[in-house]
Amino acid sequence: MKRFKALVVRESNDEIIHNIEEIGFENLGQGDVVIKVEYSSVNYKDMLAVRKNGGVIRSYPMIPGIDLAGEVVSSKSPKFKSGDKVLVTGFEIGMTHTGGYSEFACVPAEWVVKIPEGLTTKEVMMIGTAGFTSAISIMALEKSGMCVENQPEILVTGASGGVGSVATQILLKSGYKNISVLSKERSKKSEFLNGLGVKKVYTLEEISPEEKKNKPLGKQQFHYILDTVGGDVASRLLAHIHYGGSMSMCGNAGGIKFQTTVLPFILRGVNILGIDSVNYPIEKRECIWNRFANEWNVLDKLNYQEVELDNISKVFQSLQEGSHTGRTIVKLG
Repeated sequence: MKRFKALVVRESNDEIIHNIEEIGFENLGQGDVVIKVEYSSVNYKDMLAVRKNGGVIRSYPMIPGIDLAGEVVSSKSPKFKSGDKVLVTGFEIGMTHTGGYSEFACVPAEWVVKIPEGLTTKEVMMIGTAGFTSAISIMALEKSGMCVENQPEILVTGASGGVGSVATQILLKSGYKNISVLSKERSKKSEFLNGLGVKKVYTLEEISPEEKKNKPLGKQQFHYILDTVGGDVASRLLAHIHYGGSMSMCGNAGGIKFQTTVLPFILRGVNILGIDSVNYPIEKRECIWNRFANEWNVLDKLNYQEVELDNISKVFQSLQEGSHTGRTIVKLG
């Protein structure tokens, strides 16, 4: 039986370890579509998957990787045939179902999306879950009232990361001009952030000074905030949203606790928009990927690096340290 490479996470002596192993198809999760994986990508969630108490993997051993793209080898579903180029993001892959850090994957057909014409397996992984999440965030903000005609003041947090950097480029491509980004320490990533082409780079202290961070309402500075960080950052920024504005929330790198008062909601009519890309309906996914192939095609603007599976641990380390920028894709095929 054919053997192939995969990154496997195991629990050993109350420690979590990950190594590249030779495995067989019997080690993959159940599904009716077998895919020869050509590319995957690295997300913050993937880094958490190889950490103890990361909260991503439920049982061991497990192959992480919440994204994958490749070619269908075999399918029991009439929706797909051998040779189809497909992608999978979210659902249970890399969590309770073996994921994308493997040369082959076996997944349920209802998780699989055909790659639209105009995009390759590499390009959809340059976008990946990060870009998919940014797209859902922007769509939610636009449904809440954000529109190019009004040229609102928009702030993107975590703009040096995957979601934030792709979101910034989609907004610029869409015609938004008043886009600012938030940086934890401007000096460390200033070159990357300034290269995004945004209006201004802020630190949190410039928007919400430490001595005023507990005030329930502050100066109204942004009509819309696309937050990828959560925690104290989101709590403090909420007080600076204009009347009737909105903040989308899709990440927790800054922590899962969110402290605020009711005042931004009852005195300024501010909206919080929760964003989930994991269980986003499959019937709506194809539409978003088609937009990436057309009006949201920002591939020439994305900052990315490509690594082999053997070098993925270094990327996990940079994500954990907070030094990672842009997107990282993993070549498997």
